[in-house]
Amino acid sequence: MKTIDLSSASVRELNQALHDDVQDREWRVARPDGKHNLAVGINQSVSVEIEGHAGYYCAGMNQKASVTVHGNVGVGVAENMMSGSVRIKGSASQAAGATAHGGLLVIEGDAGARCGISMKGVDIVVGGSIGHMSCFMGQAGRLVVCGDAGDALGDSLYEVRIYVKGSVQSLGSDCVEKDMRAEHLEELKGLLDRAGFDEDPASFKRYGSARQLYNFKVDNASAY
Repeated sequence: MKTIDLSSASVRELNQALHDDVQDREWRVARPDGKHNLAVGINQSVSVEIEGHAGYYCAGMNQKASVTVHGNVGVGVAENMMSGSVRIKGSASQAAGATAHGGLLVIEGDAGARCGISMKGVDIVVGGSIGHMSCFMGQAGRLVVCGDAGDALGDSLYEVRIYVKGSVQSLGSDCVEKDMRAEHLEELKGLLDRAGFDEDPASFKRYGSARQLYNFKVDNASAY
């Protein structure tokens, strides 16, 4: 395992090495101290262990890599991720997984507001609770929440499937509760297993789009 210590190396040096060095497949990032933009834009099948807290946009634009943060992260973790996996051992700030197209994002603690905003195919599994306006304009993918959800969950949702175990403070425009059929229980179990969470799928509720805002209707003008 190759180690880069950010008390002496720069973030630019770290990210350049992760882009350039195709020989080392296991990386350790020591003393991150909440620095921003760690392990961004990786396009290689490498494993990165960040031993501490990270700042904004950690593991953004990730492709192929497996990134684990042994701490908390700031705004926009795994933003625009395309593939691979990102695991946060602590909690995440706002906009976790924003606009992400693919891969798996696991947050073992809580996530702040706008978790999964405009998600486009990513799977997000949160061990704790999420904040308000989560999954706003979510287009594709799955969001699993083992805790509670804040206000306006799934506002202006497209085709994301949302599974919540706890309470939902309120649903956003065009987001409704839906039946949990056998295929949804199976799908949810697979997501929980991949995330490493021992939860009963039958204890979750499913939410999705009512599909009333896809096209403009004058009767719905107040909801746009």
